[in-house]
Amino acid sequence: MGSFLHRHRGLTPYLLLAPGVAWLAIFFLVPLGFLGYQSLQSGVFPNFELTWELSNYSEAISDYHEHLLRSFVYAGIATVACLLLAYPLAYWIAFKAGPWRNLFLLFIVAPFFVTYLIRTLAWLNILADEGPVVGFLRGIHVLDEDGRLLATTFAVVSGITYNFFPFMALPLYVALEQIDPRLLEAAEDLYASSTQAFLRVTLPLSAPGIVAGTLLTFIPAAGDFINAALLGTPKQSMIGNVVQAKFLESLDYPTAASLSFLLMGTILVALLVYARVVGTEKLTG
Repeated sequence: MGSFLHRHRGLTPYLLLAPGVAWLAIFFLVPLGFLGYQSLQSGVFPNFELTWELSNYSEAISDYHEHLLRSFVYAGIATVACLLLAYPLAYWIAFKAGPWRNLFLLFIVAPFFVTYLIRTLAWLNILADEGPVVGFLRGIHVLDEDGRLLATTFAVVSGITYNFFPFMALPLYVALEQIDPRLLEAAEDLYASSTQAFLRVTLPLSAPGIVAGTLLTFIPAAGDFINAALLGTPKQSMIGNVVQAKFLESLDYPTAASLSFLLMGTILVALLVYARVVGTEKLTG
């Protein structure tokens, strides 16, 4: 084997790529192709047949455009909330935590040691009508006596923000930790204030982390359905809830498949627009 590779060195990169390509082909391209095949079928379970039913897509848009829009609005709000919460934390860990960095990073990833479902169920107790949060907000008259947080948009967005927070914090920390402190010292030597040094040095150099964090947060958040199912009501249903119901309850596979493709296509278009706006160098930085 060694002599074969020595004689055919040009094949080495392809041999190294082969396992990853095979994995993507088997577990991504094949299921994706089958999903596309299902999206063009018609009929009633279990008797579906390929009829090139393109109307599945137009009907899915007309029937569930509100759910699709709601998914992107919730994901966008959660992404902004994660950024506003994670940036100061990542900044403090990168520049101020000193020898305690690893401990605080462990605190960020610690929720991943618990399954996603359990983490979401925990918010049922946190936001319960008789829980401490609601009791405190009622005590300071932010909520009425019969006011509640569960089964609201706030609860759903809060759950999404909490569950995807590490996806924002970790890329931000990596970008901030790589900034050379001497650059900040040079800015101060040139009479820049702390605010000016942050805006002109720290923030631009951390831009790749911001871009990576927003993508890693927004994309899975847009397809989430657990938070809306457990913390919200049908009024807060997202497109993921519709896809789940179509696949598992009504057994309407063509509609579910077309909705899945619409979600993927919309996210892809949004990603291309985002790349155009922020610049591709920040996506690959």
